[in-house]
Amino acid sequence: MSSQRPRSRQELYDRIRASSKEEVIFEEMVRLGFWPERSGAPGDPAEVMHRRNELRGELRALATEQSRLGNLEKLKRELRKRRLEESRRKQQETKERRERERQARAEAWKERKAKELLFLGRGVSGGLSERTADEAKLTRLGLPVLATPEALAQALGLSVGKLRALCFTRTASTTSNYVRFLLPKKTGGTRLISAPLPRLKAAQAWVLENILEKVPVHEAAHGFREGRSIVTNARPHVGARVVVNLDLKDFFPSVLYPRVKGVFVRLGYSEATATVLALLCTEPDVEEVELDGQRYYVTQGGRRLPQGAPTSPALTNILCRRLDRRLAGAARKLGFVYTRYADDLTFSAHGPEPRDAGELLRFVRWLVRQEDFTPHPEKTRVLRRGRQQEVTGVVVNDKPGVDRETLKRFRALLHQLEKTGPEGKRWGHSGDVIASAVGFANYVAMVDPVKGRAFQEKARALELRYGRRPAPPPRARPSSAPAQAPASPVAAPVDSPRTETEQKPAEPPKKKWWKLF
Repeated sequence: MSSQRPRSRQELYDRIRASSKEEVIFEEMVRLGFWPERSGAPGDPAEVMHRRNELRGELRALATEQSRLGNLEKLKRELRKRRLEESRRKQQETKERRERERQARAEAWKERKAKELLFLGRGVSGGLSERTADEAKLTRLGLPVLATPEALAQALGLSVGKLRALCFTRTASTTSNYVRFLLPKKTGGTRLISAPLPRLKAAQAWVLENILEKVPVHEAAHGFREGRSIVTNARPHVGARVVVNLDLKDFFPSVLYPRVKGVFVRLGYSEATATVLALLCTEPDVEEVELDGQRYYVTQGGRRLPQGAPTSPALTNILCRRLDRRLAGAARKLGFVYTRYADDLTFSAHGPEPRDAGELLRFVRWLVRQEDFTPHPEKTRVLRRGRQQEVTGVVVNDKPGVDRETLKRFRALLHQLEKTGPEGKRWGHSGDVIASAVGFANYVAMVDPVKGRAFQEKARALELRYGRRPAPPPRARPSSAPAQAPASPVAAPVDSPRTETEQKPAEPPKKKWWKLF
C-alpha cells in the first residue's frame, strides 16, 4: 500500500488503473488518518477490497482469454502466422548456412583442382583415384617413376591446369589441340593428318623421348626406330624367291584409347598416370560445325591414335610386339623371313624350295585379326622372282634400289632443269621443284649410294644455281604417317604446271550442325 501523496494527477490515474478506485480511496484515507491500516481480522474492509480487486483482475483475464479462444479462426490465423514466420526464419538460416557451406566447398574444390587432376571428362576419369605405381618395374625398365598425374605435370614443366587443358575430354568444344588436314596418298585417295599444336606436341615429344623410346620392341619392327629405315626393312628380302606384302587397314585409327592406356599400365604406371598419358597420346573423332558464327568441335566417337602425333608410331611398335613375335614365329616355321614397317608387313622366302604363299597369307590374316587389326583387302601382293619385287618402295630383286622407270623420269627432270630452269616443272606434291629434286636425290643415295651420289651432285648444283623458291606452308608428312619413297611425277608430265587444287591439300569437309544429329 502506498503511503505517499500522488505527485501529479497522472500518477493518481496510474494507481487507479493498476488497482481500483475504491482501493486508492481507501489507501488515501489510511494515509490521511481517516481509517486504520489493515488489521488482518476477518471482515477487514481493506482485505475484502483487495481480494475483490484480485478477483476482478482474474475475471478480466479469463474474459480476455475466453474472447481469444472463442474466435477459433482468428486463433488459427495467428498460429499459422507464427508458424510461417518461424518457418521463414529457419529457411533463411538454412539458406545462409548452405550458402556458406557451398562457398567453403567451392573454395576447397578450387584449391584441390589447382593441385590435383580429379576429373578429365566422362568415360575416362574412373581410374584417377588409383595412384599406386610399380616402382620396381619402372626402375628396372629405366623409365621415370611418376606415381601421380601431378608428378607427370611437374616432369612436363606444366601446371596442373595446363595439363588438364591438354587432356580434358568434352562432347563439344570451341577449341581443339589438333590441326586437321588431308594429304594425298601415293596410291590415290587422301589421308587425314592430325597435327598437334605446339604445347601438346612438346608434351608428346617428352613422353616419346623419356618413356616410349626406352621400351624395347621386336627386332622385326623397322619403322620409326633409330638406326632403322625403309632400307633396313628391305635388306632381309633382297634376292628372295617370293616376296609377300600385306598392309593393315586403318593402322593408327584402329588403336583405341583403352589399348593405349593398357600399354602404360603394363609398363608399371598407376592407373591415374596411365590415364593422363593415354589422353595425351590420343584424340577423339570430331566434326567441325558452325552455329551462329561460332565454330565448334563436336566429338563423334571414341579416342584413338592420331596420325600426326610423334607418339603414335612408337606406341604401335610397342602394341605390335606380340603380333611381331607371333608373325615371326609363323614365318620361320613356314620358311619365310618377316619384317614390318608401320602397317606394311613383308614376308620373303629364299632358297630353291618353293614355299606356299597361300598358306602363309591365311595364317597371317588369322593372326592379324587375333591381335585386333584388320588386313587391307586390296593391298596384298605376291611378287615372284620373275618380276620386279618391292618392299616399302625399295626394289629388292638383286640389291636395294629404286625402280628404273622412276630413275629415268628423274634424270629427265634434272636435264630439263639444267636446260630451261624450274619454271612450269614439278616433282611429287611439293610446290618447290628444286627442293623436291634435292630430297629425291638424297633418297636415292640412301637406297643406292653409288647411283645416288651423281644425282646428289646435280641436284645440289641446281640448288646453288636457282636457290629454293618460297613455297606455301609445307604440309610435310608427320612422323606417324607410314614412310614412303619420295613421290615420283606419275600423275603428270615433268614440265606440266600444277593447278591450284594440286598445290594445297584438300581440307576435310565440314558438316552443318543439324546434320550431326
